[in-house]
Amino acid sequence: MYFKLWKRVVDLIAALIGLLILAIPMALIALLIGVTSGRPILFTQDRVGKNGKIFRIKKFRTMTVEKGSTSSITVANDQRITPIGRVIRRWKLDELPQLWNVLMGEMSLVGPRPDVPGYADKLQGNYRRLLVLRPGITGPATLAYRNEETILAQVDDPIRYNDEVIYPDKVRRNLEYLDHCSFSKDLYYIWKTFSLAK
Repeated sequence: MYFKLWKRVVDLIAALIGLLILAIPMALIALLIGVTSGRPILFTQDRVGKNGKIFRIKKFRTMTVEKGSTSSITVANDQRITPIGRVIRRWKLDELPQLWNVLMGEMSLVGPRPDVPGYADKLQGNYRRLLVLRPGITGPATLAYRNEETILAQVDDPIRYNDEVIYPDKVRRNLEYLDHCSFSKDLYYIWKTFSLAK
């Protein structure tokens, strides 16, 4: 598809330029994490990518390292978030290493956020069409729930609320994106992401 070809070309160019321009800021963030929180600098995790292929997502680590912790749900007042991690998460700087995932073809600038295997397994029937897309750093569902951690902190059962309310709505929004995606809409979502980060 013409759109998909240009989408990949834009991803490649933007990721390469972004990594070059942000090399020094990213190095400073890595240094701050190392000095204040120790190693590892990066958080990596298995996620489900295009066509169901598993890849390792990369983020700056913003939480303490706890063996045996399996929850993929984070709330705003989560005690595992480090002091420097709160600042990094506030400005979404933890997402910057995902430009490497984009460069490698595992992610796109715009698309559904990549699910952990357990959640991706819930996609059945028509919903599995989402797997034809590369997961994205930003997108309609990501922007709609940019304050997701705050929302989850206000409910009694964050995991249940996520599973029964937020996750289904994200799937709906992402399907709508799949059915009506365009180059101009991708540019809009990228612009919106930067404007909301100010």
